[in-house]
Amino acid sequence: MSSINSVQNTRINEQLRQLHSALIDIVSMMNRPQRDEMLIREAGIPLDRALFPLLVGIERLGPIGIVDLADRAGRDHTTVSRQVAKLESLGLVTRQDGKTDRRVKQAVITPEGKAMTDLVDRARERMGQVIFQSWAPEEIDDLVRLMRKFADAAAVDF
Repeated sequence: MSSINSVQNTRINEQLRQLHSALIDIVSMMNRPQRDEMLIREAGIPLDRALFPLLVGIERLGPIGIVDLADRAGRDHTTVSRQVAKLESLGLVTRQDGKTDRRVKQAVITPEGKAMTDLVDRARERMGQVIFQSWAPEEIDDLVRLMRKFADAAAVDF
């Protein structure tokens, strides 16, 4: 029985290496400044590339605290705080007191910011249509289902 477990563990370990390699490829591609610039251009929005992921993050996750946003973006919270202030000066986000801790300021999308992220969503859909044009609908369904399952499982603290 232990030899069967050893074979299964070896197979799982190899699959984990392949999964990790694919994730590195995806994250590397997603982190390229050119990708954000391409999406900004496709959306036709006048936004600095450094502010773009923060605006989308605030829209998707907000209200969100600056420290949490910085952590998710992989940036220093003082830098993110300045960048959120810039988004606020552009009228794309506002800051409000936290619901559980009034000392914590949370960033919230404004209607103008939401309109901008809606343009981004439509651009992302157009670009996604090209990526998935040769995929069967069932393959896309499986990918979405399994990616959500993986993301949820990976979010567990060890």
